[in-house]
Amino acid sequence: MKTSNRFVYAVIGVIVLLLAGQVYAWSVMGSVINREFHWDAAQLSLCFTIVMAMFCVGCLIAGAAAKKLSPKVFLVLSGCLFLSGFLLSSFTTDTPVLLYLGFGVCSGLGVGFAYNAVMSSMSRWFPDKQGLISGVMLMGFGLSSFLVGKLFVAVTPETDPSAWRITFRVLGIVIFLGMFLCGIFFQKPAADFKPPVSSEKIVKEPALDIDSKKMLKKSAFWYYYVWTVVISAAGLVLVSQANGIAAQVGTGISASAIATVVGLVSIMNGIGRVIFGGLFDKKGNRFTMILDMILFLAAGLILIAAIRTNLFPLIIAGFLTGGFAYGGVTPTNSAIISDFFGRTHYPVNFSIINTNLIIASFASTIAGKLYDASGSYLTSLFLIILLTVLGFVALIGVRRPAEKI
Repeated sequence: MKTSNRFVYAVIGVIVLLLAGQVYAWSVMGSVINREFHWDAAQLSLCFTIVMAMFCVGCLIAGAAAKKLSPKVFLVLSGCLFLSGFLLSSFTTDTPVLLYLGFGVCSGLGVGFAYNAVMSSMSRWFPDKQGLISGVMLMGFGLSSFLVGKLFVAVTPETDPSAWRITFRVLGIVIFLGMFLCGIFFQKPAADFKPPVSSEKIVKEPALDIDSKKMLKKSAFWYYYVWTVVISAAGLVLVSQANGIAAQVGTGISASAIATVVGLVSIMNGIGRVIFGGLFDKKGNRFTMILDMILFLAAGLILIAAIRTNLFPLIIAGFLTGGFAYGGVTPTNSAIISDFFGRTHYPVNFSIINTNLIIASFASTIAGKLYDASGSYLTSLFLIILLTVLGFVALIGVRRPAEKI
């Protein structure tokens, strides 16, 4: 097997995650869909919560079956789930039940299948660039929400509240075709695959190579799990409240301009994933995690200053900083699991660490309740700072295992 092929598979992987990451555009999609139904915020938020839960379930299923089924199978299954999910959602009536089943359950499982298949395969294709390849793959995942959100709004006219149904059907077909074609050409490396000689010299062997049962007995895993929960939560607070934070300061700025500024969070999220992934390879986990938390603290303080002074340029600076910091979480998850606990059982171990999103997603709900109680988004920013401080506490126990098992 030619080693040069691994870069071809990397390109295919980015395309797959660009297609799968569209579920993160739910805040935009949901607002467009709600032109027809006028549901309350809790009903809309529940759909995204279902997506996150089913994403984790899909990851676990794909991880558990990784030794029996090839990534090709999971990509095709993912495409089928997206197609059925979007078609089912397009028949939603006055209650959001079909939307929950279609977009929430089916699409959520589809994301999990595609995500685990790609990330597990790329970890084996690039043992010499664990952090960087994770960042590159997840850049596609992060930018998808921005690109799909903009496209969804552009092709769904405001004059027709039900126009989203046609958009959903077309989008489901496009994703299905993309997943199917990518699945045909995508594959994982052979068991005896080795990176090029020039790269092989710098490959760092994992500290351990253990299954999930043994991993769950390691204190390093649980300290890291707490870290990724609280730092992911800080990022989700920023993402979920960004529009409101910008609007509170930019009272005289158009909604279109506000949306563009909020989009900076997604753009910097994608860029941050690549840069932090590369930093992990060069500087290690501790440097990367500390830098990430420093940036989160800086973002929180900048945005607090923006609200206090009513200076909109500080909002832009805060979003650039916070989006970049949030981009550092997911590639660190991927690289840590591979570096600490090995590649043999990576598919399942990686899916377990991703369950942090189920817990972290509640932070956006808490932030919303804090805003309702206070009438100001300062409470959301104080929450980001508190979560980051908890991250520094958890970091104390995150130590690369020294022994081999």
